[in-house]
Amino acid sequence: MTVHLQRIVVRHAFPVVFTRQLFAPRNRALRDALTRGGGAGRRRCLVLLDRGVLAAHPRLPAQIRAYFAAHETDLQLVRAPLALPGGENIKQSAGPVRRMVAALRAGNICRHSYCIAIGGGAFLDAAGLAAALFHRGVRLVRVPTTALAQCDSGVGVKNAINYAGAKNLLGTFAPPWAVLNDADFLEALPLPLLLDGIAEAVKVAAIKDAEFFCLIERCARKIHQRDLPTIRRILQRCALLHLD
Repeated sequence: MTVHLQRIVVRHAFPVVFTRQLFAPRNRALRDALTRGGGAGRRRCLVLLDRGVLAAHPRLPAQIRAYFAAHETDLQLVRAPLALPGGENIKQSAGPVRRMVAALRAGNICRHSYCIAIGGGAFLDAAGLAAALFHRGVRLVRVPTTALAQCDSGVGVKNAINYAGAKNLLGTFAPPWAVLNDADFLEALPLPLLLDGIAEAVKVAAIKDAEFFCLIERCARKIHQRDLPTIRRILQRCALLHLD
């Protein structure tokens, strides 16, 4: 008997960007993320959009189209953004993932193309699974829109849906091509949804960073008053601790 031990080392690097007005034509964050690594030709992109985000930002599809038109030399939007229901319901069956896969196929998205997912954590989970399965993995750009997603699930490498009554039973570890956190999405969130992210920051700080924990404590009044600059700073620091 002979045994040959095969060793495989895979390195991944992806930018996590903190910005505002992501889809303003003058903001180059999305364009730079899609064109990083060089290469010729326009980047073909399919956008998947959480309907909850669409309800809060009804002009978003038009803004996305205008952004791609302003950068048409480098970027191509293969179709209008596909809007699907978000929230935990999107993870309860494989139906939404199948719809995403069908859209990726209809858009001729290949391994050199991009799937841009805009939504909360559960929506990004489902979209990430679809992107990871299609062609054994296409380039996924995450645009988290909730406080919790911007400081936790949106910046990580996991995705999944629920199956047979078990949470996150079907999923993959698949690093995104990029994560783009647009702080403007936080402005439409009520305080309880902002506090979801703060609660995550408290947990991470208690585990990893005593100084950060004390900072959150000192900021309690501002957080209660929905002081967005303070909340944004806390969420960003939490996201960076998750990356560590």
